[in-house]
Amino acid sequence: MLLNASGCLDALAAPDVARSLDAFVTKTVTPLPRDGNAPVRIAETDVGMLNSIGLANPGVDRFLTRHLPQLELLGVPVWVSVGGFETNDYAEISSRLDDYAAVSAIELNVSCPNVEAPAESAAQIVAAARLATRKALWAKLSPAVPDIAEVARAAQTAGADGLSLVNTLRGLKLDERTLRPVLGPGQGGLSGPALKPIALAAVATCYRATGLPIVGMGGVRTGLDALEFVAVGARHVAIGTTLFADPDAPARIRMELHAEARDRGWNSYEDAYATAHEDALSLGTT
Repeated sequence: MLLNASGCLDALAAPDVARSLDAFVTKTVTPLPRDGNAPVRIAETDVGMLNSIGLANPGVDRFLTRHLPQLELLGVPVWVSVGGFETNDYAEISSRLDDYAAVSAIELNVSCPNVEAPAESAAQIVAAARLATRKALWAKLSPAVPDIAEVARAAQTAGADGLSLVNTLRGLKLDERTLRPVLGPGQGGLSGPALKPIALAAVATCYRATGLPIVGMGGVRTGLDALEFVAVGARHVAIGTTLFADPDAPARIRMELHAEARDRGWNSYEDAYATAHEDALSLGTT
């Protein structure tokens, strides 16, 4: 299944692109509206993109009354990305989403590098959200931890139905002339090609550790990139940074993915997923 990474696609501005996906993931929603970080918010680098949006969003009230009804008209499943600054924020929004049939799943954004991290652990957030909703819960994890398998197992024990791997890594770009940070807040989250090897390792490690369904993301630009994520254990693949340069990427990547699978003698990319089961014990974590 192909999805977009949260925050990388405006479905209402580009509905045809959203409809080319198997599910649409919203920008992260917080309890109250947020203006986000000061500009500049996005900067291109040689190996990807830095962003420091700061979870700018209209807040859950406006999202539910104005945005979700429009997203429902797209005709594709909607996953809502949920963020906050303490456990109760996640639980509150998850509870409010519970009665909306248009919401297929909730992605708990517990790993955004552009806001202060919640004091509570990912497991506590997942546990609180699990008590608040019957919806499927996907925990979006950061690779910037000593042992991502430990975090993944804790999220699983707390009630996560799946994992989204990975969020961005913190990075910095300097202006060549002034040698001052380009982004308004200074640092931001690095996405794009540089993230792919890190994300593949995280997917392989967490698949082996938990066996949970995984959305793999990080540097997916081609069908081969997507197939690699599937081969190490991702049931689904999300497309992120490449959407900024190539809005038609989902349809192209889908075709390339099937072609790459056929070239290897598989009937579909699902056969590649089977190799993750066969190879799971041989995939190292270092």
